[in-house]
Amino acid sequence: MGGRQRGLLGRGRGAEAGAAARRDAEAPRGGRRRPGPGDRTARGGPRGVRSRRGHRLPRRGPGTAPVNGRGRGPQQGRGKGQQRGGGPRAGQRGSTPQRRRSDGPPKGLGGDQVEGRQAVRELLLAGTRRTREVVLAGDLDPAPILDDIIDLADEHKVTIREVSRSKFESMARTEAPQGVVAFAAPLEDHGLEALLASKTPAGGPPFLLLLDGVTDPGNLGAILRSAECAGVSGVVLPRHRAARVTATAAKSAAGAVEHLRLATVSGLPKAMARLTRAEIWTVGLDAGGTAPIHDLAVTDGPVALVMGAEGAGLSRLVRERCDTLAHIPLQGVLASMNVSAAAAVALFEVVRRRDAGPGAD
Repeated sequence: MGGRQRGLLGRGRGAEAGAAARRDAEAPRGGRRRPGPGDRTARGGPRGVRSRRGHRLPRRGPGTAPVNGRGRGPQQGRGKGQQRGGGPRAGQRGSTPQRRRSDGPPKGLGGDQVEGRQAVRELLLAGTRRTREVVLAGDLDPAPILDDIIDLADEHKVTIREVSRSKFESMARTEAPQGVVAFAAPLEDHGLEALLASKTPAGGPPFLLLLDGVTDPGNLGAILRSAECAGVSGVVLPRHRAARVTATAAKSAAGAVEHLRLATVSGLPKAMARLTRAEIWTVGLDAGGTAPIHDLAVTDGPVALVMGAEGAGLSRLVRERCDTLAHIPLQGVLASMNVSAAAAVALFEVVRRRDAGPGAD
């Protein structure tokens, strides 16, 4: 479409047809009518756009928005009686409404919107769930990781779209998405029973992590990243009053959610009772723990580390269900550590003790 069409935004087909008929009636016989604002140019519709990195973006037909998200086609304007939220948003492909920043918490585990270059690359590399679309901001400087993302998306036949910076910011949910957003299928909830039979990446017995009411998505993502690096075989999250894998959590996890088995339970105390029946030893990390984490007598058998919420720590019922309680000795003035930092210390201490075997110090 030519630049003259901008004056027709918001008009319907009937208005365009009526204007064209009046121009035809006013034109002199035998003369050549000057093109009106609603006429197509001689070149026809857009031919498709190549990104600055050489990737050819999907061809667009008449009535669709350009790849940079600016403007709307003639069929996307709102009539007088049409509500603002009644149809596709401007610059959007298809008819599925795009999510807004104000959307509520995700259902289930979440993870359907992934932001950040590392997180999106791991999403595509893992290939454990379907990726629908990758959206790039149009003003990005070249970088090797962006080339990796584009190549992986091409390999998996994932749609890539470039949009303007303002359009991209309206889609992003994190403070620093690094110019890359991916939309994917939600994370799978593997269930507690599957985690009880899971093995570590090295083939060892179950090494589980239970989170008791961690509500900050950034902390959740950092904990999941440490858990994946420590070789945890599964993570158990309460279904209520706890953070889900939002875009913030997924970005903070930097792709760890693609390699971890996650499960949600209705209540941690009940789940811990099931762990006891499965002969999995539970260690709770609590400021009031009797033994320092470095003196914990961890064997090479199945073990579960239980972390409490920010500030409140372990709830009473969860604390009572733990087989033992341990603490991290602090040497400074402050009385507590960030829960994600404490989780990293405890996870790798458990790994060290398991690798060293009984009697390690």
